Amino acid sequence: MDLDKKYKEYKGLSSEEVSQLIHQYGENSIKLKKRIGPILSFLEKVMNPLMILMVGISIVSFAVGQRTSAMFVIAMVILSAFLDFLNSYRSGKAVEKLSARVSSKTTAIRSGEKQEIETRYVVPGDILFLSAGNVIPADGQVLASDDFFVNQSSLTGESIPVEKISIKDQGTREPIEDDAKIFMGTSVVSGFAIVLVEKTGLSTQFGKIAEDLNKAEPRTNFEVAITKFSYFIMKLVFFMAGFVMIVYLFKNSDHLNRSIILEAITFALAITIGVTPDMLPAIITVSLSRGSMKMAKKEVIVKHLTAIENFGSMDVLCTDKTGTLTQDQITLVKYIDYKGVDSKKVLELGHLSSHFHTGVNNPLDAAINDFKDIDVAHYKKIDEIPYDFTRRRSSMVVSSGGKRFLITKGAPEDVLKVCTSFELNGRQSKTVATQEIISKQFNDLSGEGFRVLGLAYKEIPDDTNTSYDRKTEMDMVFVGFLAFLDPPKEGVSETIAQLAELGISIKILTGDNDLLAQKICRDIGITISGVLSGAQIEKMDDLELMSAVKTTNIFARINPLQKERIILILKKNGQAVGYLGDGINDAPALKAADVGISVENAVDIAKDTADIILVKKSLESLREGVIEGRKTFHNTLKYVLMGLSSNFGNMFSMMGAVTFLPFLPMMPAQILLNNFIYDSSQFALPTDEVDEEDLKQPAHWDLKFIRRYMLVFGLISSAFDFLTFFLLYFYFHLGEHQFQTGWFIESIVTQTLVIYVIRTRKIPFLQSSPSRLLFFNTLGVVLLASILPF
Repeated sequence: MDLDKKYKEYKGLSSEEVSQLIHQYGENSIKLKKRIGPILSFLEKVMNPLMILMVGISIVSFAVGQRTSAMFVIAMVILSAFLDFLNSYRSGKAVEKLSARVSSKTTAIRSGEKQEIETRYVVPGDILFLSAGNVIPADGQVLASDDFFVNQSSLTGESIPVEKISIKDQGTREPIEDDAKIFMGTSVVSGFAIVLVEKTGLSTQFGKIAEDLNKAEPRTNFEVAITKFSYFIMKLVFFMAGFVMIVYLFKNSDHLNRSIILEAITFALAITIGVTPDMLPAIITVSLSRGSMKMAKKEVIVKHLTAIENFGSMDVLCTDKTGTLTQDQITLVKYIDYKGVDSKKVLELGHLSSHFHTGVNNPLDAAINDFKDIDVAHYKKIDEIPYDFTRRRSSMVVSSGGKRFLITKGAPEDVLKVCTSFELNGRQSKTVATQEIISKQFNDLSGEGFRVLGLAYKEIPDDTNTSYDRKTEMDMVFVGFLAFLDPPKEGVSETIAQLAELGISIKILTGDNDLLAQKICRDIGITISGVLSGAQIEKMDDLELMSAVKTTNIFARINPLQKERIILILKKNGQAVGYLGDGINDAPALKAADVGISVENAVDIAKDTADIILVKKSLESLREGVIEGRKTFHNTLKYVLMGLSSNFGNMFSMMGAVTFLPFLPMMPAQILLNNFIYDSSQFALPTDEVDEEDLKQPAHWDLKFIRRYMLVFGLISSAFDFLTFFLLYFYFHLGEHQFQTGWFIESIVTQTLVIYVIRTRKIPFLQSSPSRLLFFNTLGVVLLASILPF
């Protein structure tokens, strides 16, 4: 069919009609989540409980005349928000440069002529002319086609291109509505088509997925943990500040006046600031920023900084197999007769069928043609009966030496339907027992995960007839099988083993069949613990699926909504989930995961949804990201444990001291200075070394552990403080200012030196050494604290 001439049958829309339809339906664009401006982006960084608490403290401090305290706290807020904003904004800009939007132009037939138009001006009712290489800009229906095959893998997950044929041009083929439908964001692999646009923009399948992604994003494990921790700090702050105020006012109730009340408020504020880990946002941001810069050098773009922490906590990685576990290259592995013995005739017939094939250049035909050079010079192509999804087979008519042959290949069960004889070693038979042998051989190959084609042939009369149809496919001779595999990536087995050592299990979520997925898993060393199909999942309620996902690691023939559901169920089970995907069908799952991972050549909606973009689709890059995330997590946790336990200990000591000392154990200004100097000693923590043992298991925030740690180490710290109080006040009989100075020095020195104990479970320095920057930073702080009073 000459579509280049056939398009002249269609007049298309006029300019006036196009203008009216654009006004009615709007432009053909997918309005993904808009990027907020720099000012709003910066303010967004301040909107978390800990930041809000610090802003509140600064306001109250300023109101009661403690301007130095107020300025110090607000400076920490601005510094932390600025660092977070700067790194997030830069990462976002880098990702924008990577993004390649849907094809910007298409060919429309308007007023009877072909016109190149921008895809945003495509409207319902438009007639489009599509050819190989085009990205389909809207949903529609095929009006006429010629060998028109479309790659829908980004939408459906199916790796094999789909033929699209107009229903009225299908001839004897039974009409199948989906065969005539095309969808926005898919791409034309081969052939030509004239299509009628039915839906544009957000009304398309592509648009509906994009619209769903504009809903509120689920918070990740890391964000939830930080929020819970912040609320815990708020409760602790209010309790300690309230206790100190009540005790101080009660002690001075006999001569209570405005000055005493102001002094109580000032001291309570100092306690509040002292126990608040005010450097936590800055420490987290610096740690994450450092991690993102390291990953950028490895061609990994971090869009959202918290994704690095989520890498560290990830204990389940969900991914498709194609391109991640495999090379994304179908390979011919076996050419055998129906008893499983290598057969040159099977290979030759298969090669002839693929060599003369003029339809879509599908991966299976390419694999046959690439397998081995076979001389076909003495063969001539007579005709071709194309593949369709009703017959699930294709046929080729060739001639050689005065003889003409019909060669048929396709799904084995459908090839067998047209066979009445079976050939083995040049001999043909028609026994029923042979059919059982063929079925068993096919089942064995399928059980090993091979993609299998059946092959049959027959000699036909060499006459002048050069036109054949599917009715010719009858009384054929079955000769054997062609078996294919998409080979595993080199080194992927080692990487998976390394991920397993890091406590990360892999779950395969694929649109392909389960047999192929199982074969690939066995080849690369993944133990198959359970298999579920999309049809089985559809029948399960959430409770049943929650139980099933624990032991299942292959999910086959699943759709996008089922992918998302599996991710959410895994998260409900308390697991930190990463998802690697690059198609439109992956977008809901990418959004639902704790860390969404995509690749540079993914579709736009996948890249827009993902937290991390890989320049190369590689599990090795993920492994390095996991390690970097765990380093970041543990260095952040070090600050939380050090700062919170030490600050809590000091403030608890003050709560005790204020009840029996006739003066404040430390002046509010000294508390602030003490807190600032101690925090400064930990500012180098993002550069610290992390013990190898801490990298081997997923790192999760455990608020109960943090509370216990704070109480135990805080109370131990307070015990040393009370001993210091006793020595300074009762043994050396120091006055108010000498006492405050003595405790100021002792407090900073002991807190700083304890950093080396808390940062590792090993023997400090002998078995685990800090980074040079942390060592010299803490040394400088101790020296500063020692000489400052003088």
